[in-house]
Amino acid sequence: MGNITLSQVTKTFGDVEVIPPLDLQINDGEFVVFVGPSGCGKSTLLRLIAGLEDVTSGKIEIDGQNATELPPARRGLAMVFQSYALYPHMTVRKNIAFPLKMAKMSEAEIKKRVDHAASILNLSDYIDRRPGQLSGGQRQRVAIGRAIVREPAAFLFDEPLSNLDAALRVGMRLEISELHKRLATTMVYVTHDQVEAMTMADKIVVLRAGNIEQVGSPLELYRTPRNKFVAGFIGSPTMNLIEGPEAQKHGAHTIGIRPEHIEVSASDGPWQGVVGVAEHLGSDTFFHIHDSGLADPMTVRASGEVSFRHGDRIYMTPRTDLIHKFDTQGQRIA
Repeated sequence: MGNITLSQVTKTFGDVEVIPPLDLQINDGEFVVFVGPSGCGKSTLLRLIAGLEDVTSGKIEIDGQNATELPPARRGLAMVFQSYALYPHMTVRKNIAFPLKMAKMSEAEIKKRVDHAASILNLSDYIDRRPGQLSGGQRQRVAIGRAIVREPAAFLFDEPLSNLDAALRVGMRLEISELHKRLATTMVYVTHDQVEAMTMADKIVVLRAGNIEQVGSPLELYRTPRNKFVAGFIGSPTMNLIEGPEAQKHGAHTIGIRPEHIEVSASDGPWQGVVGVAEHLGSDTFFHIHDSGLADPMTVRASGEVSFRHGDRIYMTPRTDLIHKFDTQGQRIA
């Protein structure tokens, strides 16, 4: 089991409250991602769950047991850090086995668990190598293997892919997602990268200044963001947010339209502007539009076949059924 419940949890450093009273339910087997800008409290929240930081007030329960005062070793959780935290003088086998040796487990059981983890993570061919002989992705798999052998109630990942290059990050995203499906164990994952959040999560928790702005599935947050912050944070490229007369036509203070929900033309459309930068990505092209009189710049996502260039005048037609409306407080208007 891997149910985690946070009830009115707060965290204060000196006079600074970094986590205001917060409630959150993480269900057994879920892949939950904490996402938000730097300094939003996501890593602090993960460390509170792990027991690496003390809760200032409130309660943390793990599988119905009050774990608020329990030390990390007694919470039944395993944490994977972005720094890997491997012992450079130890082989892969010894690194993975280390927490089991500390728990004084039998040699036979240790070998069984290490071999199983190495097999799951495609590390069997590297079992006798040291970390310095491995790639960044392989080192991260060793760190994950060290967590797997503990057979925890939940895995906690603190920005585990931050040190990898772009290609390795994509590969490791897939590996961790597949691992979650194989193990069917609760995973709580911290990232500042909303693409990671969208592609990996069952449930996303969007944080700002220690507050939960919205909790929901990736598609729920994409389709029905609760406020302007979530609307602007979820989605890549980010949503265009427009104020003024155009928003007032829709009975809103601000309207939002995603770049992929705008059609472009060389001659016809209710909005127009001038192409500033065109980012050609093969199947897609992102146009950054200036002088539109709406948002500056506007971003439009079009087919890679569309061939506007810098300085071209472009006409835009938004999908009116996919326009998001927000009030003066930035909250969603139903």
